[in-house]
Amino acid sequence: MSSILNADDIKKALDAFAEKRSFQGTAESFDHKKFFDMLGLKSKSSDDVKKVFTALDADNSGFIEEEELKFVLKSFSKNARDLTDKETKAFIKAADMDGDGKIGIEG
Repeated sequence: MSSILNADDIKKALDAFAEKRSFQGTAESFDHKKFFDMLGLKSKSSDDVKKVFTALDADNSGFIEEEELKFVLKSFSKNARDLTDKETKAFIKAADMDGDGKIGIEG
């Protein structure tokens, strides 16, 4: 990932979501939009975004399924925490464009 994303940005984003604590009134702390903003994905080319997506798609199915998403932070650092079931389901719900329970590259 550090060949595409800045290592300092990765560390800052992981540190910001290292604990499961109250965040914006919810019982969980992971905010996928804020996390990916902190990584600087908005400023990356579509090719770089696709490379990140491919790295997160552990089984190379062309989709990121719930089980892969649970471990998304570990894709950036093996010492990162797992997402809770609640965080994972909220992430899928927000990014699943067609309701099939998984995230495609357009998500």
